[in-house]
Amino acid sequence: MRLEQITIVVEEYDPAIAFFTDVLGFELVEDSPSLTNDGRPKRWVAVRPPGAETGILLARADGERQRAAVGDQAAGRVGFFLRVDDFDATYRRMVAAGVRFVTEPREQPYGRVVVFLDIAGNRWDLLGPA
Repeated sequence: MRLEQITIVVEEYDPAIAFFTDVLGFELVEDSPSLTNDGRPKRWVAVRPPGAETGILLARADGERQRAAVGDQAAGRVGFFLRVDDFDATYRRMVAAGVRFVTEPREQPYGRVVVFLDIAGNRWDLLGPA
């Protein structure tokens, strides 16, 4: 058993793809035409960190309920966790790319951590070794 992917609801596909691939360094796994359950066109867009098995489905918000969830999928909590080998280099690269950080980097028993917002406004922990 394994977790194959999770969904992040975004406003638009292309800016979300650019954020996850260009800024975070994820791979674009799939970007294919698809249809909603009622037959309207959409895209099936999946990204994932290099070498990872679990991916993220980037789903464009469809309707008011989904638009309301953009950026608030974890109700204001950190809902996503990205672990990297080189915390300092990744942090500097993300700062240079304009990523919005909501805390300063800090040391925790489990390593270094800083909270950032993705393109939709969801909170993530960037985690690295101590």
